[in-house]
Amino acid sequence: MPEICFRPRRGGSRIASAMLAALLLGACSDDTPAPSESMAAAADDTALEHAAKHLDPKYVCPMHPQIIKDEPGSCPICGMDLVEKMMDPTTGKHPEVRLSAAVAQNMGVRTAAAERGTLWKLIRTVGRVEYDETRLAHVHPRADGWIESLLLRAEGEPVREGQELAELYAPEILNAQVDFLLAREPNAQGRRGVSPDKARNILRLLDVPDETIRDIERTGETRNTVPVRAPIAGIVTQMMAREGMYVTPSSEMFTIADLSRVWVMVDVFEHQIDWLDTGLSAEITVPARPGRSWEGKVDYLYPELDPKTRTMKVRLVFDNPDLALKPNMFADVVIYGGPKRDVLKIPDEALIATGERESVVKVLGDDDGGRRYQPVDVVTGMQREGEVEILSGLEAGDEIVVSGQFLIDSESSLQASFMRMSDDGGEGGDATGGGNAHANH
Repeated sequence: MPEICFRPRRGGSRIASAMLAALLLGACSDDTPAPSESMAAAADDTALEHAAKHLDPKYVCPMHPQIIKDEPGSCPICGMDLVEKMMDPTTGKHPEVRLSAAVAQNMGVRTAAAERGTLWKLIRTVGRVEYDETRLAHVHPRADGWIESLLLRAEGEPVREGQELAELYAPEILNAQVDFLLAREPNAQGRRGVSPDKARNILRLLDVPDETIRDIERTGETRNTVPVRAPIAGIVTQMMAREGMYVTPSSEMFTIADLSRVWVMVDVFEHQIDWLDTGLSAEITVPARPGRSWEGKVDYLYPELDPKTRTMKVRLVFDNPDLALKPNMFADVVIYGGPKRDVLKIPDEALIATGERESVVKVLGDDDGGRRYQPVDVVTGMQREGEVEILSGLEAGDEIVVSGQFLIDSESSLQASFMRMSDDGGEGGDATGGGNAHANH
């Protein structure tokens, strides 16, 4: 085995030391490969120049970038042809990659053209059916009293507008009836200071139905109890009243919900907020009613975002004449935001998004037996149904790679890494000086 020694100069660079250490380890191996050049050819090289010969190989495997050779050949792992590196350290752009037609076919490279067209602002989300709060009625007594009889027996029952729900005995209402009858007697207004019309209005304010007032006026007799009627048609969602219960104006006896129209509450992501406006069309489907859909509209945009989910709550309104939509049902929602015309768009499968940058692989053109590619950074806008809006970085008609682009981008990144290593080595060589080696055979 040949004896190798080296004497680095004062201030010799770390690159030179690392290079010579690598030579020493290689010399100690039993299967030392033949040198790529003679000692005479390498004698006048600086450390940077010599290291660059090893750090800048010409051919790599697109599938296995760890396979690096100085001459054309095939990958020992997958058999794919090695591709030539094409670097341009002066432009500051992503390095180009050249692929032969056979390699491109083996990699499954497909391309498409960037084109101008229309993107529909379509928002897909999920929501929950809720009561329309503008169609809820809470039934309270207008005076203290007792529930003498209850005509409604359970929650969930449908009721008609004006349907009698209970009978209420209230001393204040009974006194108002007496005043109404007295006000109708001759000279009664002068004696008590209450006109018949005023006494009638007092009964109305105490929620005594008009037909009951007419019955009192016709018979000239008071009624011990007055009916409690449903103010709207709907479903009784809450029933706190019970027979014999003492109630006050603060007591909620019944809650009635009109389900002929419902709300659907949805959450919309922050980047889609700009597409929204009140009055936009919406459509829902629910798992409980397969094959059916309902059309509605955006009714209200809530003024703040959820700080945890970064979403905004949106309220939709849907007619529900057959009451098929039930509160707390889950719904699949589509909101139609309208078209965005004359936008530059590409297939979303062509986009390479790493979290730090967004790019596509652009086809630069053909040359002898191959095609040249280069990653290009882009700025994206709206994404919708398999298409992405491109705000900058491409022009209409540019051909881009839609399949196999990750391998090409990986190869370009590998080449960029080699360029950075070469640049760093140059700075180190200039700063620390070179080194020399002496070999005795």
